Amino acid sequence: MTLYAGIDMGTSGVRVVLADGADKIHADASVSIKVDRPHPGWSQQHPDLWWQATCDVFDRLSANHPELMAQARSIGLSGQMLGSVLLNKNDQPTHTSILWNDQRALAECGEMLAAVPDMGMRTGGNPDPGLTAPKLLWLAKHVPQALEQAEVLILPKDYVRLCLTGERASDLSDAAGTLLLDCKSRSWDEELARAAGWSLERLPVLVASHEAAGTLRPELQRRWGFSKPVPVATGAGDNMACALGVGATIAGDAVVTLGTSGVLCAVDGGFHPAPQSAVLTNPHGAPDTYLSMGVVMSATQSLEWLALLSRIEVLQLAALVDDMVAEQGIKSAPVMRPSLTGIRTPDNRPDAGAAISGMTSLTDAPALAYAVMEGVAFQFFDCLKAQKEAGVPLNSITAVGGGSKNRLWVQLIATLFETSIQVPGASSASAAIGAARLGSVASGDFSVDEALSRKPANAMSIEPDPQLNGVLAARYERFCDLPK
Repeated sequence: MTLYAGIDMGTSGVRVVLADGADKIHADASVSIKVDRPHPGWSQQHPDLWWQATCDVFDRLSANHPELMAQARSIGLSGQMLGSVLLNKNDQPTHTSILWNDQRALAECGEMLAAVPDMGMRTGGNPDPGLTAPKLLWLAKHVPQALEQAEVLILPKDYVRLCLTGERASDLSDAAGTLLLDCKSRSWDEELARAAGWSLERLPVLVASHEAAGTLRPELQRRWGFSKPVPVATGAGDNMACALGVGATIAGDAVVTLGTSGVLCAVDGGFHPAPQSAVLTNPHGAPDTYLSMGVVMSATQSLEWLALLSRIEVLQLAALVDDMVAEQGIKSAPVMRPSLTGIRTPDNRPDAGAAISGMTSLTDAPALAYAVMEGVAFQFFDCLKAQKEAGVPLNSITAVGGGSKNRLWVQLIATLFETSIQVPGASSASAAIGAARLGSVASGDFSVDEALSRKPANAMSIEPDPQLNGVLAARYERFCDLPK
């Protein structure tokens, strides 16, 4: 049996799966990581936390499953996107990484757009404080020594791969989120870099997601019990890896990711940017395609926030919502936009807070939790409308991420979209499986089409609920009237 290791390096932790060529997971381990939030709107992590967590996970797998580790042939990566990783000549971080949901660089976004007015049509999205380039301008003002000491800018997953292999590189899917890449030509852009106060010489070489970007260091090969030299695939951004994990590689394939954030990813054969609606359009991890991404900044994060506030476990809270809907329906629940970390698609309002209407003294935790879930679904509906307006095809839809395990949540989205949604059996592991698939191509065992286009077995197909349709339409009108 031959296995492939897939690293899913997320905001909340690192997960590694050992999967075979049919995507069956034979071993799985994870380690949590905390996000540092020293000020309101700030979100950061030190890159060494990612590497330490990766080592801890592989140490655990090698201790518990030595026979499986010996059969692992390659490693692929999926990583949280947009974080700034600045390294000196010795590959040491010069500053903590400012993450995808950080809001401190709002003023710098306007400066970049003024410098390059057509930036959104070239990079696939207008400047946003979550994207990488505005963070460079913020650092230049507030922590200039971090830039002065830096020799290269890379992305979070690229730092982990650098530690694995000693090689600097990035891929197109992740690089596009920096706002330094011309997405149509698929190359670093000198004018964009200059607007961010950077230079092309301080950016990594770009390697296809499925190609090897180095080999595992011999000392790590021995430490973790790999029997042969291990090629390490360049990898992809987490949204792209999720899509690859369910075989979304042709125009019209779409994936709803219900994770910490929410993303409606639609594969497109052409470059159809919609910066005016805060849709991000990046090269996909599959060759010669793009991924259009409508973004919901707070998805499962919103429900976790309410669970913590209510002192109820998330799964228990979700079960209470199911009971409430079955017994009482949804008409008496408040209407909420749970934008705890701002709004991206379609308004590009990182400064916006959450809003709620219709709350009374009788409103309890299950009613609020339903309002959160519904509000996330409404934001996905906004994404759908923006992407369709841009001409992006959306045909078959698959749901992945931790939130996709909740049938009601997916059904709300299916009802608003007026289409069935497929949920694969390993939906919460889609990014890790996508990473393992990339590794299987880098190993030479599979062709790109064989590995990346394979469709998983679905655990369930969730249909729209016609009884909810009219009620949701009326509540969506109230949702649209909430202040921003």
